[in-house]
Amino acid sequence: MEAQTGILTVVSGFSGSGKGTIMKRLLEKYPQNYALSISATTRAPRPGEVDGREYFFSTVERFEEMIQNDELLEYARYVNNYYGTPKAYVQEQLAMGKDVILEIEIQGALKIKQKYPDTVLLFVTPPSFEELERRLVGRGTEPPEVVRERLCRAGEECAGVEAYDYLIVNDELEACVEQVHSILQDEHAKISRNEIFINEIKKELAEYAKGERS
Repeated sequence: MEAQTGILTVVSGFSGSGKGTIMKRLLEKYPQNYALSISATTRAPRPGEVDGREYFFSTVERFEEMIQNDELLEYARYVNNYYGTPKAYVQEQLAMGKDVILEIEIQGALKIKQKYPDTVLLFVTPPSFEELERRLVGRGTEPPEVVRERLCRAGEECAGVEAYDYLIVNDELEACVEQVHSILQDEHAKISRNEIFINEIKKELAEYAKGERS
């Protein structure tokens, strides 16, 4: 992980905030810049989801085996299912020189930040509670009791939002995509400026030690 040249980025957000749609569009527009990490989960696939594309779908037994074997970068239990990030997949993408984006829940995001402080954390939210509720109901993929549980969970998640580096209000898709891209490019520029400055200071100190500078 330390040798990666890209930026490790974690994107979280309330269920129904549209974070998945933003990330999908980001990769469509800038496929050379980013790679989206695929999480493992024990929840059942939704209509149209494919194993190895949206998620690595796993049994509870296999997931707990991955936990025991330290095969996960992080993991959490959410709405009675496990979610986690396979280490091997992330390391493989980083080795290719791409920025790796992890779309994970807040518990996992904070664990990643603790292990890797340079990770950039982005939190996606709809413009209002009413819009969040409308999107969850409009999906039509879950019964009312699960929608309610997700809305209650969103209230709990608000307590951790202040730990994130950037808040993305998902009101208009293309604007959000460009905002995320701009943030990550600015982070790259910041790293480059710091490296240039540090290298220049090192050079000047070395010259001074050799007596080449007075």
